[in-house]
This record gives sequence, C-alpha cells and structure tokens, in this order.
Amino acid sequence: MEQQPSDYIVSKQRVGAFIGTSLDDYLRQRGVTQVFLTGIATSLGVESTARSAYDLGYNVVFAVDAMTDRDAEAHRHSVEKIFPRLGEVDTTENVLKRLRGA
Repeated sequence: MEQQPSDYIVSKQRVGAFIGTSLDDYLRQRGVTQVFLTGIATSLGVESTARSAYDLGYNVVFAVDAMTDRDAEAHRHSVEKIFPRLGEVDTTENVLKRLRGA
C-alpha cells in the first residue's frame, strides 16, 4: 500500500513512537482510543510504544505475527510475558476479522 495524502507520518526521536512526537495529541484530537501495533523491533520499538500507549490510556492490540526482532528470545519474551499485560495479543488475521465484525 502506498502512502496516502491523509497519512500521518511520525518521525521518531526515541525508541517509542510517543515520546518526543505529537502522536498522542494527533490521536486524541481525532478521538482515537485504540492502537494496533506491529513492527520490526519487538523488544525495543514495539514494546516501548506499547508501554507508552498503555500508560496514556489507549487500548493496545498486538498483531504478533506482523512483528519480528533480531533476538528471537527477546521477541518471545515480549510477546509471551510483556504484551499480555499491556493489551490484546492476536494474529493479524484474527484482528482483521474482528475489525470487520466477522
């Protein structure tokens, strides 16, 4: 999928997407209460973003088959131990089914 004119681009200044950016303000102005996370650094960027989102009061959903990490053990630890404490953990397919109301 190509970038759309209405896409909001976050240029991260830190490991997570919320610290040092206007992402929280942008989402709150639009009434967003839930975020869906994927990513390429499960134990760093995804986990940091998830912790901030949780602390800010967002409902967090993790599409765990759409994330990876250089360290397989760190990935497993985040997915199995950390993420269930911060939100809902599921596959992309199941998340999309629920969003479609199936």
